[in-house]
Amino acid sequence: MIGRALILDRDGVVNREVGYLSRIEDVQWVPGVWELCRTARDAGFAIVIVTNQSGIARGLYSEDDFHALMGWFGERFLAEGVELEGYYYCPHHPEHGVGEYRRECTDRKPGPGMLLRAARELELDLAASVMVGDRCSDVGAANAAGVGRIFLLAGTEAGDCGGTYIPVDSLDAVRAELEQVHG
Repeated sequence: MIGRALILDRDGVVNREVGYLSRIEDVQWVPGVWELCRTARDAGFAIVIVTNQSGIARGLYSEDDFHALMGWFGERFLAEGVELEGYYYCPHHPEHGVGEYRRECTDRKPGPGMLLRAARELELDLAASVMVGDRCSDVGAANAAGVGRIFLLAGTEAGDCGGTYIPVDSLDAVRAELEQVHG
């Protein structure tokens, strides 16, 4: 059993939102992501990414393209001194999907499917885990899955997301919180 995890949304949390990211040369890391991941690792958290990928659903890039990019992400994480324990994605979209990708899916956030699958496959204790997202759909998924602490990074969505979460203005604020609670 791995135990607890730092669960990160990808676009807008790990890397800057550039719109349907599919190419290495378009990746821009969010300031503080490596420090946050190292702090989490040092506190005994596994690092996991969960990401909606409607770009696949829309036919903008393939699942193979996505996996190739995520393989590179894994290499970058290792180069920064942290292991990416796993990544989970939803390639579906109920309205804008093409062919088999056009459908409702419990994996698509705000559904909890990706988080629950990660918990099963990696033997995570979601109640002892932390999630960082930048959208209300991240907050909804984390609340539905029973994640213990949920942070909403400011900048992508305004207003109240409902449920339980802690608004933060940077990944440094999440890191400081982890150091205080788990340090």
